[in-house]
Amino acid sequence: MRIVKVSIFLIPIFLIFGYWAFSTPVLSTRINGHEIEPFAVLAEADFQGADFEKAELRGVVLTDANLSRANLIDANLSDANLDRADLTLADLSGADLSRASLMSAVLEGANLKGANLRGVFLKGANLVGANLSDANMKGADMTGVNLYSAIMTNAIVPDGTIHG
Repeated sequence: MRIVKVSIFLIPIFLIFGYWAFSTPVLSTRINGHEIEPFAVLAEADFQGADFEKAELRGVVLTDANLSRANLIDANLSDANLDRADLTLADLSGADLSRASLMSAVLEGANLKGANLRGVFLKGANLVGANLSDANMKGADMTGVNLYSAIMTNAIVPDGTIHG
């Protein structure tokens, strides 16, 4: 008798969540005519100078990728893996990098003005000369990060305080 009651109880839950799972739109980005779905693996890709403005790249794996001089303005890179990626002179202003991993990434001269870097993993990253003005880095792991000559006007640092 209990099995029947549990099964009858689970049917409405499955219908609700099953409908939600299959009706939720999957946002993707087109690059040179190719669809890039969230959580795609693009390790070691060469996207030097590519235009990803407002791109939906949530959870994408871009380890060891070349994104130097790429336009990533207002892009969604939350939960992405950019370990060891080259983002030299990339424009990430307004981008969402929350919970992304950028371990040992190179962001020399990158523009991260107003970027969401909450909970980002930046261990060993190179941010020499990067613009972090108005960026939110609350809860970020910045162990061993090189911030020489970085601009941090009004940036929220990992402990939640605002850097002058």
